[in-house]
Amino acid sequence: MNLVNLESVSHAFGPKPLLADISLGLEQGDRIGVVGRNGGGKTTLISIIAGTLKPDSGRVTHTRGLRVGTLSQRDQFDPDTPVKDIVLAGRAEHEWAGDPAIREILANLLGDIDLAAPAGALSGGERRRTALAKLLVEEHDLLILDEPTNHLDIEAIAWLAGHLVQRKSALLVVTHDRWFLDAVSTRTWEVVDGSVERYEGGYAAYVLAKAERARIAQAAEDRRQNLMRKEIAWLRRGPPARTSKPKFRINAAEALIANEPPPRETVELLNFASARLGKTVADLEDVTLHAGGPGSGPLVLDRCTYQFGPGDRIGLIGVNGSGKSSVLRLLSGTVEPDSGRVVRGRTVRLAHLSQELVELDPTRRVLETVEEIRKYVQVGKKEWSASQLLERLGFRGEAQWKVVGDLSGGERRRLQFLRLIMDEPNVLLLDEPTNDLDIETLTELEDLLDAWPGTLVLVSHDRYFLERVADRCVALLGDGTLSMLPGGVDEYLERRAAGQALSARAASGAGAPEQAPQDSQPVQAGGLSAKELRELQKELNRLERQIDKFGEREAKLHAEMAEAASDFERLAKLDAELRDIAAQKEAAELEWMTLAERLDQ
Repeated sequence: MNLVNLESVSHAFGPKPLLADISLGLEQGDRIGVVGRNGGGKTTLISIIAGTLKPDSGRVTHTRGLRVGTLSQRDQFDPDTPVKDIVLAGRAEHEWAGDPAIREILANLLGDIDLAAPAGALSGGERRRTALAKLLVEEHDLLILDEPTNHLDIEAIAWLAGHLVQRKSALLVVTHDRWFLDAVSTRTWEVVDGSVERYEGGYAAYVLAKAERARIAQAAEDRRQNLMRKEIAWLRRGPPARTSKPKFRINAAEALIANEPPPRETVELLNFASARLGKTVADLEDVTLHAGGPGSGPLVLDRCTYQFGPGDRIGLIGVNGSGKSSVLRLLSGTVEPDSGRVVRGRTVRLAHLSQELVELDPTRRVLETVEEIRKYVQVGKKEWSASQLLERLGFRGEAQWKVVGDLSGGERRRLQFLRLIMDEPNVLLLDEPTNDLDIETLTELEDLLDAWPGTLVLVSHDRYFLERVADRCVALLGDGTLSMLPGGVDEYLERRAAGQALSARAASGAGAPEQAPQDSQPVQAGGLSAKELRELQKELNRLERQIDKFGEREAKLHAEMAEAASDFERLAKLDAELRDIAAQKEAAELEWMTLAERLDQ
């Protein structure tokens, strides 16, 4: 059954037509992801579908009695209204407390928020989660969500995806989070050049289908050009020779990528990084760090030892409040550890993209702002001009001559990143670099980082971007250490589900709500409960098995290197893999020693 129909809908802002003669329908059970450039008309389209915006022309029809729930990018809460009243809309406590679905929504979105607090006391991210919780508690036939993953951590995004898939209501979602699109969408709409292109499947299917459409279009153009050449030749020569028409076939998805090289030539980049950086990048030695300064705020690191090496591409994972940004500030030198020391290499040229937008001169032009750092930069093997890099990240043509003061938050973010890159750092610390970027710009940013040969430490809630750019993941699990995650984000989510990861605040007991313990455990010597001792022993056993596997792989690599002594290319690859295995083994051994010390206390 159709829920919404659009017939010949057009809409423009000023002289720019965002939608031109659009006709489409949204059916019961549809879960549709909307993608497109920033400013291309995505929010206009969903506003027209929701009925909050009247189009310039055309007709929008809703089925009778349709219940539409909308999450916009701005909320309008009364600052004096308690969170509980906003979300639960006057439901009696026994009513909502006895509903497991409502309890699940509150636990996953508002677990760290006091429900009695007034809306005016909430941060921007907390207000956003409150609006989302309010929407999910209500019953709707159609949910329209505009950037629902903003201000959510990886765990909350995974929960939200699962929750939306299980709901019976239809879904229309605009988001730049490609993992989320793949997880929830069964169809994809691309808003481009005033039209809406429709694709079956989520983001991955959309990318493949779009590539195939482009290939077919190119084949058709090649065929047309070939026909024209033959017609011209016939006009010159007279009677045409008999020729068979060229035949084209649609290849399988694998054929589209069969000849594509890996996104990064890891060995080459690692060798280049080693040459520029030396062996030492940043070594943490017995470091203790609190988020609020020495001895104040939640404990982030507790006598932690860890090495960041040349060419490392590390994704730093943890729940909100675990201290990820504090670790980046520690590496950048903007904060000092409570105890221990951070040893940085002499050749390190560090750049830190923080979540705060650096104040730029609002009177300067975009291109001038970048060129004042440097006019040309070497990225991998290629030299790029400031103008070329600006174009890759969405500043095309006249946009390079815009005044900085007229830029949006996302544009300022891109400009800030480019200024960092133009300074040719060899160590990049990126804190939520994907904020306010559209998918096209994200893919350009990923491509740029693929060719960048330095050490990278990344914090991002965009799981797709994190897994695409980082080669390995390290987690803050609330135990004061940096824990290797060979299984990546999936392993982190498994540990979270098993209760093995806490925020720094929860781990230190600061600001945690008073609740009755779920499982009362007797406390053993050293302050650990029986359950914690079992978990520690289990983790030690896992690490021992992992260390043994690393040792076996090292032995095999040594044997393979002896056999390939005359094959320098293969030898270089084996040597790079050996160093990577050795680094992972060392990290696992350090983690084992840290856990063993806790067990012996």
